[in-house]
Amino acid sequence: MASSKDWYEVLEHKDYLFVIRERLDELDPRFYTTYVNIYLVLGDEKALLIDTGCGLFPLKPIVDEIIGTRKLLVVNSHFHFDHRGANGEFPEIYIHESEKNMVSLPLDMSYIKDSSKELINEYRKKDYILKPSLIANSLKEGDEFDLGGIKVKVFHTPGHSIGSISLLTDKGDLFTGDTAHYGAMYLPKKRQFSVILDSISKLLELFDGSNVQEIYPSHEEYPVGKELLEKLYEGIINIENIWDTKTKNRFLGAWVLEDKNFKYIV
Repeated sequence: MASSKDWYEVLEHKDYLFVIRERLDELDPRFYTTYVNIYLVLGDEKALLIDTGCGLFPLKPIVDEIIGTRKLLVVNSHFHFDHRGANGEFPEIYIHESEKNMVSLPLDMSYIKDSSKELINEYRKKDYILKPSLIANSLKEGDEFDLGGIKVKVFHTPGHSIGSISLLTDKGDLFTGDTAHYGAMYLPKKRQFSVILDSISKLLELFDGSNVQEIYPSHEEYPVGKELLEKLYEGIINIENIWDTKTKNRFLGAWVLEDKNFKYIV
């Protein structure tokens, strides 16, 4: 793998929405995750980049080619490496206020240096350090980005992390970050399940009170419908009933369980 164009899969999903995908399993299969989905929303005047991926190869040239003369705004759905990896390519980013400090320092990726995949050498070339953006701006519940012709509203949806956010365009596109997606769901400890269940409930309510059309998660399949949230809510409630089937994953430092829809990392 030699270049950004080889690595990123770029798809024009709508005339105002591009999806930029990368393969997390080709970096390290131990995360049980195949795809990272980075989204680029185009307004008339500004563009909004939702997450910056793993930071293996330059992302900015790919984005610049799409946005033309629009001003670029960059938001992290949360602070984990596969969502903020290329932050250092951009002068400033936005993130929930509770995680601002977490993305303001370089990130050490040496904990996956023993990955079985050759792509880990791209991190080795960077001394396993992912650089931060120079400026991290705070977001909170109810904040809004006006891109010109498209507005994007911020919802605080903690659970996967303390500062996880979801974003909703006024065209009905709901970006859920890692709060909800199919595949491997990384959950808080059992005693904090109520936090993520409350966030899922908040997103479900948007289908009643807003013009939500489709869900765009940060991993695996997209777009998906309301049933993702319904299945995930029911699945988390049911974890108590399958708790005895759990296995310990030492790499992740967590318990792993699964049902027909999800793998749960707790």
